[in-house]
Amino acid sequence: MVKNVIRLILNGKKAGLESVREAVYAIREKGYDLQVRSTWEEGDVDRLVREAAKQGVTRIVAGGGDGTVNEVVSALLKHNLNHIELSVLPLGTANDFATACEIPIEPFDALNLAVSGQSYWVDAGSANEHFFMNVATAGFGAQVTATTPVVLKNFLGGGAYTLSGLVQAINFQPFPGTVIHDDKVKLANVVVGAVCNGRTAGGGQPLAPKAYIDDGVFDLFFIEGFNTSDIPTVLEELQELQKGPDTQFVHRHSIRTIEWHSEESMPINLDGEPMSPQNVVIKVLPSSIKLVLPEHTPVLLKWNKA
Repeated sequence: MVKNVIRLILNGKKAGLESVREAVYAIREKGYDLQVRSTWEEGDVDRLVREAAKQGVTRIVAGGGDGTVNEVVSALLKHNLNHIELSVLPLGTANDFATACEIPIEPFDALNLAVSGQSYWVDAGSANEHFFMNVATAGFGAQVTATTPVVLKNFLGGGAYTLSGLVQAINFQPFPGTVIHDDKVKLANVVVGAVCNGRTAGGGQPLAPKAYIDDGVFDLFFIEGFNTSDIPTVLEELQELQKGPDTQFVHRHSIRTIEWHSEESMPINLDGEPMSPQNVVIKVLPSSIKLVLPEHTPVLLKWNKA
């Protein structure tokens, strides 16, 4: 059988994996025209995406972790190439986005879905001139300690952003600034925050367990500054979602756009891409990427309406 041209853009660090090579050969034996291009240095993904578009490629497979997926998504959106379908071959350490989508982790199964699966229009996000697919996190990072409560690990990404580390840090100060969303303006002292399109970060920890990637909105989550004596209250607010969008320290909202303005830089991470703006506007980009997904994936509202 003859299929449209499919291009695997493979993170160069994974190019030597025997399981990937065997999976590629097996897919080719099924009759798919699966071509492979490997990265070597910074900027290669952008160049390879543009090259694929010029050569009539109809589907690109991002072979790597969440960062590789982010690079391909960024190139597709930056160059207005979202007519090209995107598939994912998860080869990272965490694979948060792929795992939440229930994309297979085993290379042959993942590639089989990548070349034969159906694509769906899903949302992505922009942060100033940058893009992301899964989660934009902001604030301080710290190492997990033995004393970090499980609920914090569950909410804050497996220790990528832990409150225990923050209160132990010398000269720790939250980030003061202005948060604007849904025509609401709030002066805030932000410890850590996340704008979620996908559901998990930090190795499978649920930041937004009910998020969908095709609903046209993001799940916003942030914690404001607190004292050591406030930790029990923060823990309670993290656990009790029914308390509403705003509690004393923990805030949750469904948003389409959020702005952050401050006199100092805020560290932000977009699926592995760091930035440190004083002012940032994060927007949902509805139905901006055609993503190949398993049928009845839990992250599509399409399949999960009551």
